[in-house]
Amino acid sequence: MSSPTASEIDQAIEGSTIARQFLANVQANGSSEALRWMLPDGGWDTVTFDQVAERASRAAAALRALGVGPGDRVVLMMRNIPDFHWWDLGALFVGATPVSIYNSSSADQVQYLAGHCGAKVAVVENDHFLEKFVEVRDALPALESIITLQGRADLPEGVLDAAVITDVDPVDLIESAQIGSPEDLATIIYTSGTTGNPKGVMISNRNVCWVLEAGLASYGWTREDMAGMKVVSYLPMAHIAERIVSHYSLCAIPLEVTTCPETAALRDHLVGTHPDIVFGVPRIWEKLYGGVSAALSLDPEKQQKFSEAVAAAEPIVEKMTWGEASEEELATYDFLDQVAFSTVRELVGLDQCKMAITGAAPIPAQLVSWFRTIGVPLAEVYGMSENTGAMTFERVEVKPGTVGKAVPGSEVAIAEDGEVICRGGHVFQGYLNDPEKTAEAIDADGWLHTGDIGELDDDGYLRIVDRKKELIITAGGKNISPANLEAALKTVELISQAAAIGDNRPFVGALVVVDAEVAPGWAARNGIEFTTLEEFAALPQVVDAINAGVEEAMAGFNGAERVKKVRILTEEWAPDSEILTPTMKLKRRGINEQFADEIEALYS
Repeated sequence: MSSPTASEIDQAIEGSTIARQFLANVQANGSSEALRWMLPDGGWDTVTFDQVAERASRAAAALRALGVGPGDRVVLMMRNIPDFHWWDLGALFVGATPVSIYNSSSADQVQYLAGHCGAKVAVVENDHFLEKFVEVRDALPALESIITLQGRADLPEGVLDAAVITDVDPVDLIESAQIGSPEDLATIIYTSGTTGNPKGVMISNRNVCWVLEAGLASYGWTREDMAGMKVVSYLPMAHIAERIVSHYSLCAIPLEVTTCPETAALRDHLVGTHPDIVFGVPRIWEKLYGGVSAALSLDPEKQQKFSEAVAAAEPIVEKMTWGEASEEELATYDFLDQVAFSTVRELVGLDQCKMAITGAAPIPAQLVSWFRTIGVPLAEVYGMSENTGAMTFERVEVKPGTVGKAVPGSEVAIAEDGEVICRGGHVFQGYLNDPEKTAEAIDADGWLHTGDIGELDDDGYLRIVDRKKELIITAGGKNISPANLEAALKTVELISQAAAIGDNRPFVGALVVVDAEVAPGWAARNGIEFTTLEEFAALPQVVDAINAGVEEAMAGFNGAERVKKVRILTEEWAPDSEILTPTMKLKRRGINEQFADEIEALYS
């Protein structure tokens, strides 16, 4: 089956908006379960598509009663809870643009984001988020009302509780769906702002509908094929990947989305859901791998047998990927799967996974191969907010180390300076209130300049080398990719996180964080006792093992590129901090500032 062309995708989505696609989904699948969430006692509650539609119609009515209409902006600040979905839809059904902001945003950041988009109404989940808005309310003259979903008696003036959704008659969704147009903004996604104030990425209804249609073609599935497939929603809705995977897909396709309000609870939600589709940033897959490795390390004999099974199965899986495995090899893999891999998949809730996706940051090719070998069909997606989250992907014929091929209907090329560029219906509408930055990002021929350096192979698979602005230039003038070095370092058993250092330095060094989950099992196997992770990291045997692992990991790099020296740290870098973005990409400026002394020690 050939992939659709750009014109065929355009034809398929002609006249479509998210609201209209949601309405069609409800009309066809109203009684199917749409959203599911865990209760405090460990049980589960659900709502159907009909119920989501009813709540969205009431949210729309509440917003309309507050004067929200076409072109207005509604800021949403809430975790991954069911309410997000009907409030986001409610804004769309009155022709407004919903804008999610990261839950970790400080009051000053809330002021900037809500002020920059000119939000008329804010909807917040709880008192913690409400306080941030109240603190800067006087600096937001356009913000007329705040709705809090956590009711209380003593709300500040101008703050309404969740009763607003029940105090109004619901709007007619069929009538309301006619308000918006495909060119209207579906959302504004704010960049992480690591190099200045965040930029507002304007994404239209057409952009989203285009990506959903191209995604179906890329997966090789129809909407009917995906009916009832289960997804766990846990990343911030301020990130385009989560919006596409669990929100916009839910609007257009009869999925069943389980909301997980805390990333720390992801394991419980995976085991309690057994999802068909799993999206995770690399750190999620690294943590799952580390957890399995730690559990196996408690029984050295079992660990050895599992490692042997992986080694035997990996070349078979590579042949299976390309349809080249013999019947004997397929039988061998089935046996290994039954005796080793299936149990591990079930242990982490991935036993029913049909599509596993990683993106938003580099991941070691070896880790992709490991998951694919144990029966989790992991593949990389490459995208950014500016191309609505999807630019390249390949679900079946996966080449670990690449991010797949251009999604159907799009063009991907390499500019003369090595920068990855793309063109298609997924390219955003520009940066809000910033025509200068927009002109820098999208050239006169419609090519989006991604800021990444990449290479295309003869089959059209893209390999990302690094961010254009993040290449390390050593004192000797050598250009080096820190991301590739960091991915290699994280394959060392005792290393969970890494940051390569070397700009204007005589050689490349690195900060590495000890894997707290792996440490106990490693210590037990090596006859070591310790009380704290700091004590463990300082042991000569541990230092020697890490240095030996680093040397082995660097074997594939030339002399100038290799990490020559590491500084071992013990405190894990947390997402949504001065060191990591919410999707766990490194903030290099934050790394350099927070670990200035440790970095200097590398070169002293």
